[in-house]
Amino acid sequence: MHAMQYEITLPADYDMDVIRSRVSGRGPLLDDFGGLGLKAYLVRERGVSGSPVNQYAPFYLWNTPRGMNSFLWGAGFQGLVDDFGRPRVRHWTVLAYEDGGADGRDARAAVRERRAVPEGVPLSGVAVAAAAETGRLSRLDGVVCAAAVVDPLRWEVVHFSLWDRDGPQAAGDVFQVLYLNSPERDRLPRGRQW
Repeated sequence: MHAMQYEITLPADYDMDVIRSRVSGRGPLLDDFGGLGLKAYLVRERGVSGSPVNQYAPFYLWNTPRGMNSFLWGAGFQGLVDDFGRPRVRHWTVLAYEDGGADGRDARAAVRERRAVPEGVPLSGVAVAAAAETGRLSRLDGVVCAAAVVDPLRWEVVHFSLWDRDGPQAAGDVFQVLYLNSPERDRLPRGRQW
């Protein structure tokens, strides 16, 4: 399983309704996209929930590399590139994934927390701790799902959670969820991924 996110930071006076309209019109196009576990269409607005920026930052969990590659080299992503320029796409391998108690409810917010992996710590302990944190997050009231992902180039663990409410009770960058595709979410492997 792979995770992926890109961030498009927009001017401070940007009309975020443009993004909302874009997602409303184009979001459903991926409702049955092969290989896609889930895609959360995320935004941050300057001054809301502590955000210093206006940003469009979709987050993906892919069941298959083929699905991810089909998206990146296909018309949908090219449309984004044509409209906003080519963003840098972060991608990670997934350490753990869990459904939360609010599974089945609409996701309204997302939290992304980044943690550097310190030099000299045993990596197996980092992975076990990340999986445990995913489990802890998934048990919090209002959590739809949670994942821990790792970038072994930057040695960074990212904890990602979807929530059924505004004002989630987790540390990190808070995003509003505009739309959620989940064509193969039921196929995402649960628990630790090693």
